[in-house]
Amino acid sequence: MRFLPCLIAGAALFAPAVAFAHPHIFAQARLEVVAGEDGTISELRNVWRFDEMFSASVVMDFDKNSNAQLDPDELAEVGKTVLESLEEFSYYTTITEDGKTVKVGKPDAINVDFKDGQLLMFFTVKPGEVMPLKGKLTFGVYDPTMYAAMDFASDDDLVAIGDKFAACKRAVVRPDPDEVLAQNQDSLTDAFFDDPSGTDMSKLFATRLELTC
Repeated sequence: MRFLPCLIAGAALFAPAVAFAHPHIFAQARLEVVAGEDGTISELRNVWRFDEMFSASVVMDFDKNSNAQLDPDELAEVGKTVLESLEEFSYYTTITEDGKTVKVGKPDAINVDFKDGQLLMFFTVKPGEVMPLKGKLTFGVYDPTMYAAMDFASDDDLVAIGDKFAACKRAVVRPDPDEVLAQNQDSLTDAFFDDPSGTDMSKLFATRLELTC
């Protein structure tokens, strides 16, 4: 079951094709890519802050004791739901190594908090294979169904942490949707527009951190 339909009553009524044109959920994201002392990528730290409307809907769905807030056990239940339902979407985290997609390991937990009317999620993922700091490495966060818009407000929200990155060139890429469509019109098939989640082409639209080492 998908993460967003799990948390919003009736969300399954919205088809992926509609979501492609109009995201229904908005989140501010921060991604920290960490290099270990052994010269490999050790982990990726995610922080997501969701919009107030979506956050309020989560309170309605998970506030089992009807006290108009999320208690620790209810926050834990949200985290458990997300942990299981986002696995098929690689936790919205995309990694490539010289153009090859690198699988994302399942995090130990999704930590959830609720502050100032907004839902926050914190979690760490690791590459599914050893990634030496060599070649072109990219890291991004996006929802392949395009139901949720994951936004990095500032380039500083995509961070490379670790002394081993000193020899790498860092760049934040923010693709222009019109340019992506124009440059890939031959490869973006009708199937993509009908169901973006059925392909991996939606990552072309995602903001990403590029490291050339």
